[in-house]
Amino acid sequence: MESKVTTRVGQECLQGLMRVWFDFERQLGRVPVIQRLERGRFTRADYRTLLLHLRQQVIEGARWITRGASSFDRDFADVRSEVIGHAQEEHRDYEMLEADFVAAGGEPDEIREAQRNAGSEALHAFMMYRASQPNPVDLIGAMWIIEGLGQKMAGDWARRIDEATDGDGRYTRFMRYHGENDDAHLDKLYALIDRVCRTQRDLQSILRTARVVARLYALQLEEIDHG
Repeated sequence: MESKVTTRVGQECLQGLMRVWFDFERQLGRVPVIQRLERGRFTRADYRTLLLHLRQQVIEGARWITRGASSFDRDFADVRSEVIGHAQEEHRDYEMLEADFVAAGGEPDEIREAQRNAGSEALHAFMMYRASQPNPVDLIGAMWIIEGLGQKMAGDWARRIDEATDGDGRYTRFMRYHGENDDAHLDKLYALIDRVCRTQRDLQSILRTARVVARLYALQLEEIDHG
């Protein structure tokens, strides 16, 4: 992976992001709903609840990305174009998630009317705040965590969910889709690291945002058992 990032600061940033990711994996391992999934004690009701809580992050994702794109000035026009393209690809992903919820036995109105949990509220507020700053290069850190979930975990989660609930893949399409397609999104992130991480200040900002997003994402999942 490191060969995709060529500058010295970019290499340092990538190594830091990988350390944040490993810590994030440990955080997820302590989340009750993920523990049930990994231990094979996951039910279809657990899955519907998981989708119910993930929807708010998914539906707001394109808003964060679009807001971030609008905050880049002319010196980052190429980055703005890349970010807009990413938002276009994902802005209706929530519809696939809602369809999975219904296929797993949920009611459409239940998921559409559900409110954000405390972790989702905090994640949304932080992301909108960071995306509104001038030239928010630190959003690379947020995307590293969120896209990393799709690339590294979504496919495995889908497989485990189907095994635990006797599923046949028809209600895990959202996770399978991200497990299959987020490799390409991460490749774009590798290219952007060299472009936007030019100084030690950029580096620290990117890593800080990655750490905050990792913690808030884990909190979002922890709240599933507190609702």
